[in-house]
Amino acid sequence: MIKESPPLEGTVRVSGSKNAVLPIVAATLLVEGTSVIHGVPNLKDVQVISELLRYLGAKVSLQGETLTVDATEIRELEAPDHLVNKMRASFLVMGSLLSRFHKAKISLPGGCAIGSRPIDLHLKGFTALGAEIDNKHGYVAANAMDGLIGGKVYLDFPSVGATENILMAASLAKGVTIIENAAEEPEIVDLANYLNNMGAKVRGAGTNTIRITGVDKLKPIEYTVIPDRIEAGTYMVAAAATKGNVLIENVITDHIKPVIAKLTEIGCQVEEYDNSVRVIGPKVIKGTTIKTMPHPGFPTDLQSLFMAALCIADGKSTVTETVFENRFMNVPELLRMGADIEINGKTAMVQGVDTLTGSEVVATDLRAGAALIISGLMAKGETKVRNIYHVDRGYVDIVGKLSNLGAKIYRVEE
Repeated sequence: MIKESPPLEGTVRVSGSKNAVLPIVAATLLVEGTSVIHGVPNLKDVQVISELLRYLGAKVSLQGETLTVDATEIRELEAPDHLVNKMRASFLVMGSLLSRFHKAKISLPGGCAIGSRPIDLHLKGFTALGAEIDNKHGYVAANAMDGLIGGKVYLDFPSVGATENILMAASLAKGVTIIENAAEEPEIVDLANYLNNMGAKVRGAGTNTIRITGVDKLKPIEYTVIPDRIEAGTYMVAAAATKGNVLIENVITDHIKPVIAKLTEIGCQVEEYDNSVRVIGPKVIKGTTIKTMPHPGFPTDLQSLFMAALCIADGKSTVTETVFENRFMNVPELLRMGADIEINGKTAMVQGVDTLTGSEVVATDLRAGAALIISGLMAKGETKVRNIYHVDRGYVDIVGKLSNLGAKIYRVEE
C-alpha cells in the first residue's frame, strides 16, 4: 500500500547485484571445495538457485550477505522442472555442469513474462564447443563425453545469459574459445573476474569479443560481487519522480552512465562521488526520448521506471523498447492511474499529465512492479500494488529502504 509521499530525502545503500551473483553462484559448480561469496543480496532468486545447488548435491548456506558453497560432491547432473521453472537463471548451471562433468540435463526455464528470451544461443555455444544436444520433452540434455573443445561462437544477439553460460563452459574446455558479439554488461565482467581469480584465463570481458583459454582445473576462492546498478537506478528515479534529494551509496557510477545522462536530461541535478551518487529531483520533469539497448546503452530494466516518472513530465516523451517485446505490460496499469500513453509497436508516446491518481494495480513483472511503486509515490490518494512477489525477486527490503527515505509505503498481507 502506497500513499502520496513527500519528496524522498536521506541516504540509501544499494545491495549486491542480483544479476551478477546468480551466474557466480552457478560458477561455484566448476570447482571442488568451498567457495565464499560476499555482498550477496538475500532475494528469492538467490534462494531458488541455492535450492537448486543443494538438489545437485552442493552444501549451501547464507549468513547475512555471505554465501558459502561446497560443490565437492555433486550427485545429480539433472536440474528438475519444479526448480528451474521458478527462475530463468537456473539454466546457467548447465555451462558449469557440462564443463566439469561433461554432461547435464536441464528443464526448460521459467521467469518473468517479459519476452521469449529463447535458449537457442546457449545451445549454439555448447554445440560450438563440441557438445551433443538433445532438446525434447521439455528438457535439454547436453553431452560431451570426451570433454568440451574450444571453438568460435558468434551470438546473433548479445545475450547476457548465453555469454555467461558459454564463459563457464569454456573455462575448463581444451583449447581456445572466442565469443563474438558477446554481451558487454558489467555483470559479464564480474563473472569473468570471478573466473580469473579461480584460475581461468578470460580476456576481453566488457568488450564484444571474449577469448577464453581453457585450463585443467580451477580453485575455490573468496569474492565480493559488484553493487546492483538496477537497484541504484531505481532509487535514483524515485528521487527524481518525487522531487527529492537522495544519496545512493555502494554505487559504481561507470555502470550507470546512461541513467545519469537521462536523469540530467529530464532536469535532475546529479552529483557523482567515489562510491555514491546524489540525485536532486527537478521542480518540473522535462520530457525526453529513451531507447533501450544492450549495454552500454540505456538498460531495458529501467525503462518502465523512467516511463513512470515521465507520466508527469512537462510535454511529450518517446520510449522505444528494443530488447524485450513485452516490456510495455505495465502500461495498462499506468493508464488506470490516469497516465496518457499511446503504444505503436515498439514505441510508447507518453504525454505528461498534471497528476496521477492512486488505484489498485498489478505488478506484471519485476521492474513493472518497481515502476508502479514509484507511480504510487507520485499519485494523489492511495495505490495498492498486487503481485508484489515479483518485486521481491529483485529488491532487498524495498519497502524498508523507501520508508527510511520518507515514503508512505507499507505491506498488507492478503
